[in-house]
Amino acid sequence: MAGRAAEPEVIWARPERAGRGPRPAYSRSDIVAAAVRIADADGIDALSMRRIAADIGCGTMSLYNYVPRKEDLYELMVDAAGGEYTFPGMPSGDWRADMLHVAREARGILRRHPWVIRLMTTGYAFGPNALRFLERCLACLDGLDLPGGTKMELIATVNGTVMTLVANELALAERARGLPWSEEQEQAVRGAYLTRQLAGGAYPRLAAVYGEAGVERLDPEEIFDRTLRRVLDSFVPRP
Repeated sequence: MAGRAAEPEVIWARPERAGRGPRPAYSRSDIVAAAVRIADADGIDALSMRRIAADIGCGTMSLYNYVPRKEDLYELMVDAAGGEYTFPGMPSGDWRADMLHVAREARGILRRHPWVIRLMTTGYAFGPNALRFLERCLACLDGLDLPGGTKMELIATVNGTVMTLVANELALAERARGLPWSEEQEQAVRGAYLTRQLAGGAYPRLAAVYGEAGVERLDPEEIFDRTLRRVLDSFVPRP
């Protein structure tokens, strides 16, 4: 007789431990905290059940009683990171200001936990912190005259924009760490090369743009805020 096919399961609906028996020496939150520490320190590729078990001091196989699959562990980790959002004085009545705050918070979380960018998916929207995040964001958007579905698109667009910007920031920082010279030297050489290319006349439109703005390095903080404000403005209802 063929075995039964596996059935889908939501980790949040699974009891953390059996109702009977002695209380274990560790919990699901202990497992997730250890996984986050490892991923923060060494990257998501360094994460394994064996490594987690060594960190909290238990047998590897016993972890599967709490977290059956690695995909479940990833979902728990992403939701744990989402618990770091703060919403002081929100909703404030200014939905743009509130959502810009959310974007800045997201940027900070992704910088602290770069692995979230690789793991994040819309499938991870059922955890308690994810639901709290969405509910609070929707509360901030109460005064915005848009359908609920469009508000959800706004939240998703903000999140996607932040992830794209932070992924680029992290990639640049990682590249800079591998250079045998300073980042300032690197930028100076690249700036000089770009100036020579634009002076040749082959790229007149690009040269005009750089002639207006200059080729000096732009402030990442200003770029971030300006980009997010433009994203938010695009959702303002048209008269």
